[in-house]
Amino acid sequence: MLKERREQPHPLLEELDDRQAAELCGKLRRELIEDVAATGGHLASNLGAVELTVAIHRVFDTRLDRLVFDVGHQCYPHKMLTGRREAMSTLRQYGGIAGFPKPGESIHDAFIAGHASNSVAVALGMARARTLLGEDYRVVALIGDGALTGGLSYEGLSNAGSSGQQLLVILNDNGMSITPNVGGVAEHLARQRLRPTYLAFKKCYQNVMKATAVGRFLYRGLHRVKQALKQSLLPCSMFEDMGFRYLGPVDGHDLPYLTEILRYASALDGPVLLHVKTVKGKGFPPAEENPDAFHGVAPFDSITGRPKRQAGETFSAVFGKTLLRLAQRDSRVCAITAAMMSGTGLEPFARQFPERFFDVGIAEGCAVSMAAGMAKQGAIPVFAVYSTFLQRSYDMLIHDMAIENLHVVLGVDRSGLVGEDGETHHGLFDVAYLDSVPHMTVLAPSNFRELEEMLEFALFHVQGPVALRYPRGGEGAFVHSSGGAPTAVIRPGKDITLAGYGMEINQVLEAAQLLAQRGVEAEVVKINRLTPLDAGEVCRSVKKTGVLLTAEECAGQDCVGLRLAAELERSGISAKVELLHCGDGLVTHGEAGLLKNALSLDGAGIANRALEVLGRG
Repeated sequence: MLKERREQPHPLLEELDDRQAAELCGKLRRELIEDVAATGGHLASNLGAVELTVAIHRVFDTRLDRLVFDVGHQCYPHKMLTGRREAMSTLRQYGGIAGFPKPGESIHDAFIAGHASNSVAVALGMARARTLLGEDYRVVALIGDGALTGGLSYEGLSNAGSSGQQLLVILNDNGMSITPNVGGVAEHLARQRLRPTYLAFKKCYQNVMKATAVGRFLYRGLHRVKQALKQSLLPCSMFEDMGFRYLGPVDGHDLPYLTEILRYASALDGPVLLHVKTVKGKGFPPAEENPDAFHGVAPFDSITGRPKRQAGETFSAVFGKTLLRLAQRDSRVCAITAAMMSGTGLEPFARQFPERFFDVGIAEGCAVSMAAGMAKQGAIPVFAVYSTFLQRSYDMLIHDMAIENLHVVLGVDRSGLVGEDGETHHGLFDVAYLDSVPHMTVLAPSNFRELEEMLEFALFHVQGPVALRYPRGGEGAFVHSSGGAPTAVIRPGKDITLAGYGMEINQVLEAAQLLAQRGVEAEVVKINRLTPLDAGEVCRSVKKTGVLLTAEECAGQDCVGLRLAAELERSGISAKVELLHCGDGLVTHGEAGLLKNALSLDGAGIANRALEVLGRG
């Protein structure tokens, strides 16, 4: 199916006139609303990028030219224009197309995307490879203003601006105030200097003036005067100081004008930055009025915008409420987010304690370093962050936090399988990388009650860095507290030891029930503290049963099961050991329940594997 889509001819849009292109934008926008209403996904950012995407495809051929998305939240129109329009009903579904650019899905997707701020650096690498290998294609990076809160974007811009490479960076500015409001004069001058007639005159003027020594002298003098005037009126000096030729700001919904400017920009030598102003949620009133709420959405009514199902309580919300309650008790407690206040449940905290709430933008490394500085001076900082985003600050975890054994609390949200966002967002690696951080304590609550208890314990009873890893969404059938012990037996048995933690304990208990129907008494050991790991309870259980099966929503490398197997070996306990996890590779997108089934991490899969190990399969 994917192979057939890759082989479809590229629908280059340069032959469409402006009226036809505008009609196409309207149709794309209507279909986007209907498609995302059915499947869920990222809506507001995609609606705002419709005209920009169509304009890009009128000028560039993405079979050869490289279009690098930043994050990729705005890639749906691109997918619809590159042979995947009929597949949008499968968006983010298991076996369907991904919600982010994915090179394995289409030749038109130049690079994987899902995290922010890397697009300019990636595009620069592609441009350098093009020059090195003597090839001929154009490279475009499409980056949003939000991604400019991440330091990596400036590293890319600094290097690209001084590279001399032919490279176009399109800044899709849909909300953040990057520059001061310079008023109507600046807007008028910006539009005048981007008129095609002016641009043609400018090119001719440069050629004539640079042809003689006198002309070059006059050109340098006039250019300095022009730059001084421009910097006082136009918001472009930062990018030009980096070495870019700055164009803009341009109305990102004026399709004919935007197409003309893109054609001009694509023909320029050297690095160019085109600043485009768009409206997030354009064309769908509920999304325009509340773009944050329609950034990532579950299925909704395509007319009213109301969700089809009311969301229940989530681990993120419980974390935020508990942190607020504990902060009322101790004024040292502070909350930090990296541009994910709503996603991590910190809105109530920010409202009540704005002076103790800090949003660093898409800069997870900065968040950890800042938290370390706060902890060094006596505060109790809590950094709530998605598991895969915390990966970006690994060096700071060790260098800034662990060496001094500073008391920083990490709320590691979206741990385990997150579902439809796929490879870039599954929290499969924190079990291993947090275990490698010196002095680290890692706790794994399985329900809301345990999350509340463990957060209080982490804040006031643990020394050094501590992390709580918890999943996306709500709790399962297991809602009891297993107590404060590092491990606990929550179901007795004599035939096999089943060990798990976090939300996976629900599937482990389900497996134990299924095994009981087959006459197998499984002992279930719940692990509450992953690092440092106390294997005593597991060793005592396995000494009795002779068989250990672990089930984990994490990558196979340095999973808890491997550590338990090593402890059994060190203790001289001979046993059969079976490890169930998410494998040593990556896991695709899809509903979490379907993914667990495919990985044998659901109750039936665990029970079947246990029967195989016991020789009863």
